[in-house]
Amino acid sequence: MSAIDEATRKHVKNIVCDILEVEPEEVTETSLLAEEHDADSLRSIEILAAIEVALQVSIEQAEMKRMVNLEGIYAVLADARTKVK
Repeated sequence: MSAIDEATRKHVKNIVCDILEVEPEEVTETSLLAEEHDADSLRSIEILAAIEVALQVSIEQAEMKRMVNLEGIYAVLADARTKVK
């Protein structure tokens, strides 16, 4: 699994915060997006789509169940990048 560099982590966090309309300092790598930041399924799909477009990766919707926090998103993104290569 390829590591996600700091610039990409920051970019992903900014996408998540923008869609959820929360300040970056409110979101930690382990804070639960649905429970703590009101990410409903529509917003989760928006996050997935925005990451796909911004980072030019393809992520299966089935992976959304792993994308419960930033750590999960980074793991899914790393997996998606390894499938491309």
